[in-house]
Amino acid sequence: MSESPMSDGRHFDFRSDNVAGVAPEVLTALAAAAGGSVTSYGEDPITQRVEARLKDLFGHDLTLFTVATGSAANALALAHLVPGWGAVLCHREAHIATDECGAPEFFSSGAKLAPLDGAHGKITAEAAAAYLARDTRGVHHSQPMAISISQSTEAGTCYTPDEVAAIGAVVRKHGLKFHMDGARFANGLASLRCSPAEVTWRAGVDALSFGVTKNGAMAAEAVIFFDTALAQDFGYRRKRGGHLFSKGRFAAAQFDAQLTDGLWLRLAANANAMASRIAQGLAGIPGVSLLHPVEANELFVLMPERVIESLEAAGFLFYRWPADEGPCIRLVTAFDTEAAHADGLVAAIRQTAR
Repeated sequence: MSESPMSDGRHFDFRSDNVAGVAPEVLTALAAAAGGSVTSYGEDPITQRVEARLKDLFGHDLTLFTVATGSAANALALAHLVPGWGAVLCHREAHIATDECGAPEFFSSGAKLAPLDGAHGKITAEAAAAYLARDTRGVHHSQPMAISISQSTEAGTCYTPDEVAAIGAVVRKHGLKFHMDGARFANGLASLRCSPAEVTWRAGVDALSFGVTKNGAMAAEAVIFFDTALAQDFGYRRKRGGHLFSKGRFAAAQFDAQLTDGLWLRLAANANAMASRIAQGLAGIPGVSLLHPVEANELFVLMPERVIESLEAAGFLFYRWPADEGPCIRLVTAFDTEAAHADGLVAAIRQTAR
């Protein structure tokens, strides 16, 4: 009997891009970095090369700090930008607000997250301006100090350069700092097809949490400061937070591989393409619809409960997602998702929903 193209289990798994393995190019880079002795704690040649490559990529001076996790990148960056009496404006469903177990508040010694509503996971400049127009100047109020957005968002959508720039203008008008959670920054860039600069420093972003773990790395995240003056003393904060790698070359080697020959964008483009393939396949299936536009590598699919149960019984893995509109699941594609995996899922949904 021939083996099913989805019989290895991984191909049923659409829970997250974190369930995917490691790109071969990243493993090769790690192996190459393993030999010999080099200076530790990020003073190695690979880390220095990656920082130089990022300066070229963004077309701007910057300071790079590698860390182990995306939550660490977000929490440490925000703690550096915002004191304990400050507030960070963010979307109500932002990762920092819903999935980091209070880490931003903890590392900032109590800074408040001020959640804003917004369609499809995005806040608007108008909503931020309206919040900032409130009377929060008194000693009784947490003081707005920063705005944080995700690129791509938790809804799988992307902020356009104009949208980022509009928020950046509000940030500058009110003397705040601008942070971007880029855990899926590559997916956002692959979708927008713009330069990294257009949606970061040129649009007013001060600090970027730049992640490649979800995009085929083993464990590689970073905080990038585009205003190098803001980076002053961040090294102490990273050390105190337990995220200074002693063997920093291995985190840097993963970034080095990703940045070589545009690998990071090719991997992200595949994940995005597979999400689009699923979205196109679902079109016209009775009772099945998308909760958000599919712009990166996440889909939120509304469907009858019986269809969800059928998929679960068939062995597909995904997360059920809360939605006022009805039963919903989240599907996330990855750098190694193949057309057969996407088509198999669509076929299973179509067969049950008819």
